[in-house]
Formats: sequence, C-alpha cells, structure tokens
Amino acid sequence: MSEPVQTPQTFPTRIFSGIQPSGGLTLGNYLGALKRFVQKQDEGIETIYCLVDMHAITVWQDPAKLRQQTREAAAGFIAAGIDPARSILFNQSQVSAHVELAWIFNTVARMGWMSRMTQFKDKAGKNSENVSLGLFAYPALMAADILAYKATHVPVGEDQKQHIELTRDIAAKFNNDYGVNFFPITEPVIEGAATRVMSLRDGTKKMSKSDPSDQSRINLTDDADTIARKFRKAKTDSEPLPSELEGLKDRPDARNLVNIYAALADMTPQAVIAEYAGAQFGTFKPALADLAVAKLSPITTKMSDLMQDPAEIDRILGEGATRADAIARPIVDQVYDIIGMIRSRH
Repeated sequence: MSEPVQTPQTFPTRIFSGIQPSGGLTLGNYLGALKRFVQKQDEGIETIYCLVDMHAITVWQDPAKLRQQTREAAAGFIAAGIDPARSILFNQSQVSAHVELAWIFNTVARMGWMSRMTQFKDKAGKNSENVSLGLFAYPALMAADILAYKATHVPVGEDQKQHIELTRDIAAKFNNDYGVNFFPITEPVIEGAATRVMSLRDGTKKMSKSDPSDQSRINLTDDADTIARKFRKAKTDSEPLPSELEGLKDRPDARNLVNIYAALADMTPQAVIAEYAGAQFGTFKPALADLAVAKLSPITTKMSDLMQDPAEIDRILGEGATRADAIARPIVDQVYDIIGMIRSRH
C-alpha cells in the first residue's frame, strides 16, 4: 500500500450511535435515543445505528438471553421508526473492525484518561479489583465504534458525554502521533426535552432497566393498561404545577414528569407548564398517561409483531452488518497502513 496522504480532508456528516442490548428497552431509551435517531434519519443524514453486544459482555450475560435481547432491541429500533433501508442497523459483533480498532486505541489511550471515566467508577463501585478488564477499557471500544465509520456526530445522553470527549482525545492523539488528519474530532449531539429520563419512583435517579422496581420505569413491552397505571402511580409532590420552569427547580419528580410530557408531545417544558399552570397532579398525571399510551402503544404492538419472526430480524441485522463492514473495513485497513503494519495477504 502507498504511504498515507498527510493533507487536510473534509469529513462528510455521518451519525453513529449505539445501545447495549443488555435488558429491555425503556421509555428512557425511546426518548433519550430512539426518537432522536429517527429524527436524524428523517433529516437525510447518513445514519448508522448499532446494538453493541460486545459492550454488553463486559459483565456476564446469559447467551440465550443476550440473543433474545439483541433481537428485541432491533425490533424496538424498527418499531420506533428506524428504516433499515435508510439507516444501517446491525449488531456490533458481526463487524470485526470494531474490536480490531479498539485494540489499536488501547495503545493510543492513556491509563490516566481511562481512570478518570466516571461511569467506570459508578459501575465498579468498591468492587473495582474484581470487575472485568473490558469494563475498564470499554471507552476505547466505544471510540472504535464511532471512528471505524469516521462518524462526525454522535447523539448521546448527558451521561455519555465524557466518553465522546475521550473519543475526541483518542482521535486527536492518533492524528498527531502519525502526522495525519485521518479521524474527525467527533461532536456529541445532546438535545431534546428528556435526554435523561428519570425514575418514576425517584426523580433524582436515572430510569434504568436494572432498577429492582418495575414501577420505576416504562418498558417498551408494557401494554397500554400497564403504562397508564405506572404514570398514575408515579411519585410526585403535593404542590400544583407552577407557571414558570423555575418553580420546578427543587422538585425533581415533578420536573421529570413535565420533561417526559414535553418530549412525548414535541413541546418545550415551558410550553407544558404554560398549559398546565396551577393544575394538580390528579389532572396532569392522567393526561400524561393518555399521551404516553397514544405514543407508545403502536411501538409496543409493532415490536411484538416483529418478535414473532426472529429469522427476519437476524436477516436485517446481517444485511446491516454487511453494509457497515463495507464502510469500516477500508478505514481500519488504512489505519493498519498508517501505523506500519504489513498488509500482504491476497
């Protein structure tokens, strides 16, 4: 192969994002990710969406359950509006470029950078000596997920912003170390009224599929009655809704429900407050429940229909992986060339 060209290059706009298939999808996944993924697809930008099953195994997964959850997550993407013909949808393990580039990035990233990752500290807790090396190193794999496609933008929640900053550091160091302008400096895309959806039982904690209480979250597999019941029982306070957002400053449970309503209705939180100023939660929660059922029930139904044909889901993921590999393979091959690896196989 020829020597890498060391001239500035313009990177075409390309969006990449992924979700771990390590449990059922929730309202938080829908509002914080899927809904925005669909909007980006509809803007005509090249969009690549990945079920990051290699990330999922940083903690042990039951193999049969992992396959089931990967298919369910794919069904959720499609039911939410991702069109596999317009976006690339695949599972990470079918495209080897991700793990190949992750190893190279393990040699670029510095231990100090990785040690500062707050998500590792949160997940490992006091057990950091016993967690997998993969859990510590997975931000390098996340950087590889993004940069294997030279993605310029990544829609993320606030809690992943630090990992995008690490991706930018890795790209900049690689470019600098090898005197190339090869990788873009990826931009995080954090937008929307509910980029971080909180628990229905505790507005200070993120809505999570790992919360022991099923009442804390809305699952995308919940039926209409369950969705309505959970919202009606959601934790609130005794005060009516204020007329200004400032009035929700120290009311996390109330603010969470207003944010969820705003995101589902495509309104600003201030517009929701203006509409319901002075209303008690006995009025607001049933209205939110009705809105959520109207928006989520069609997704739940379509997911259920798709899950009846796992072979079709596997076909879609395989086709997406072929398209993803066609983009990533040449990029990783160029990386090998840049760093001095002999590439003589035919």
